Amino acid sequence: MKSCLLLFLFALCSPLFGEPAEAIVKSARAQVGKTLVYDPAYVSLKYPGGDVPEERGVCTDVVIRALRTALSLDLQKEVHEDMAANFSIYPKIWGLKRTDRNIDHRRVPNLRTWLKRRGYELPLTKVAASFKPGDLVTCTVPPSLPHIMVVSDKRNAEGVPLVIHNIGRGTQEEDSLFTYPLTAHYRLRLKAAAP
Repeated sequence: MKSCLLLFLFALCSPLFGEPAEAIVKSARAQVGKTLVYDPAYVSLKYPGGDVPEERGVCTDVVIRALRTALSLDLQKEVHEDMAANFSIYPKIWGLKRTDRNIDHRRVPNLRTWLKRRGYELPLTKVAASFKPGDLVTCTVPPSLPHIMVVSDKRNAEGVPLVIHNIGRGTQEEDSLFTYPLTAHYRLRLKAAAP
């Protein structure tokens, strides 16, 4: 009986049980005012758990930090391990011959491949109600730059969710969900391990 009570209390406190949406949004929003610079520079990172300095980064860094903080999910490690085992199915846009754990997880096309392989992809629509807090959405910023955003729990006057992202001015929460052509929609559905 005592072990059941402990599992129940753990479930209430852990974002890994049930929907992780609130924790993802909170962790992404916490970067606003801290990540102030858009900086795509290549940086050598420790592994696992590496990160560029908090005051800088790109759109993927918002997602990487949010998932690491909210869910203890290390995309650097996850993407690297999956790429190392399945290199041929990942994009070859950069002419790589092998994985690079410093940058692979910081590239939107690689994250899209990893998210799809995990079964997190949803049908893509232009219906605002389809987008829930904590969802991840990718788009193309003209002329052809891939971008990723976290869907917020706040909405504009028309009911369209805001997004949290770094598109050039550091991490911001703004009304940009449908500004650029959307390319994919993902929702993490993490389940607790069996007791």
